[in-house]
Amino acid sequence: MDHLHALRDAAPTPFWLDDDRRPRATPALVGATTCDLLVVGGGYAGLWTALLAKERDPSADVVLVEAQEAGHAASGRNGGFCESSLTHGLGNGLDRWPGEIAALERLGRDNLQAMEDAIERYGIDCDWERTGSLLVATEPHQVSWLAEEAETAERYGATTALLDRDAVRAEIDSPTFLGAVWNKSDTAMVNPARLAWGLKRACLDLGVRVHEHTPALSLDARGATVAVRTPYGRITARRVALATNAYPSLVRRHRLYTVPVYDYALMTEPLNEEQLAAVGWRNRQGWSDPAHHFTYVRISADHRILWGGHDVVYRYAGRVRAELDRRPETFATLARTFFRTFPQLEGVRFSHAWGGAIDTSTRFCVFFDTSHQGKVAYAAGFTGLGVGATRFGAEVMLDLLAGDRTARTDLALVRRKPLPFPPEPVRSIGIGLTQRSLTRSDRNQGRRDLWLRTLDRVGLGFGS
Repeated sequence: MDHLHALRDAAPTPFWLDDDRRPRATPALVGATTCDLLVVGGGYAGLWTALLAKERDPSADVVLVEAQEAGHAASGRNGGFCESSLTHGLGNGLDRWPGEIAALERLGRDNLQAMEDAIERYGIDCDWERTGSLLVATEPHQVSWLAEEAETAERYGATTALLDRDAVRAEIDSPTFLGAVWNKSDTAMVNPARLAWGLKRACLDLGVRVHEHTPALSLDARGATVAVRTPYGRITARRVALATNAYPSLVRRHRLYTVPVYDYALMTEPLNEEQLAAVGWRNRQGWSDPAHHFTYVRISADHRILWGGHDVVYRYAGRVRAELDRRPETFATLARTFFRTFPQLEGVRFSHAWGGAIDTSTRFCVFFDTSHQGKVAYAAGFTGLGVGATRFGAEVMLDLLAGDRTARTDLALVRRKPLPFPPEPVRSIGIGLTQRSLTRSDRNQGRRDLWLRTLDRVGLGFGS
């Protein structure tokens, strides 16, 4: 029961948002206004869209509305892995777009570098560290996957190192580690909430009108413009970018393309010098394992360990509610696996335990659409790897709204939408069957049963 004792004092709030540097909310919108571009949503996708719109045209009148506060949802409570992949990993992209995966990987790396450049240009203090990440084998059958993983990543431009058991334990010391691939070039670690807050500040400095605590309630075409209703006023815009992600889209036909699933994480108290020495971790990489029910782990700037993942939970009818941010049974599982992985950290306590909704699509990465004769653009479905991909999504939405044909808009990733999820109750039944099959696959050396193979054949492979 020691692992449960470590949860005793964990605060039920995201660690990143529990920060004295959290900025004050901007005033809610009151009354009617007009603008050139309205951005709905104050997470990464919306903030990048507003910022890039002002960079493209400093004279543009841009308004951003957010139902809560900037970074409140997934953007402020994720693990802080900022990856270059636009396709939720190279394997998923290679399976779905083999003919353009080289271009997608190149665009993803350019996008990651552009993020780093913007963080420096706007002076955003978000603990950005270009450490790379480890894919760690923790089961014997996973070791054989590592060489292929490294070779494929190198083929498409990554810089990797293949580590045996001793080499990976020299990086991060756990008795469960059997080997790893270190992708050295394609991942940065970041404080996610401070990134969101920094983007908000940059938007304000460029003249974006940001209204928090202003939910968008409806969207209607008004001739050459689009009207969006909020609780205390109406916004009339020439163009609208929707960045609501896990929350229901204002365009109803988009709603079957995503479902919200809940992900959970723990954060430890800061490690002391002796504890840090016991785990090593001098190069501060993030790491994860290749299981379907995978764990993702990183170390923070103040030497805490974030431990997240394992369970991904769907609620009937896609409910998104604050009370679902806590799931004690998942927190207990995460704590148990933490101490199994790092037995030398016995006695460490968890300071925070939280969860939140992720928007996922049937292809496990972002998709795009337009509506209202091209006056409205939409990006969603980032599926947990959106810290980096949201900036690319913002570029695409702005291209689509401008009617520009670019290297981005020519991509099949952009031109084609995923298969929609079925309505309830078929959706819940299908997701439940898939979750059980994925659990069996993890217990059976990664072998996929008939249900998973069938999903693979129809383009719904749950493998990333």
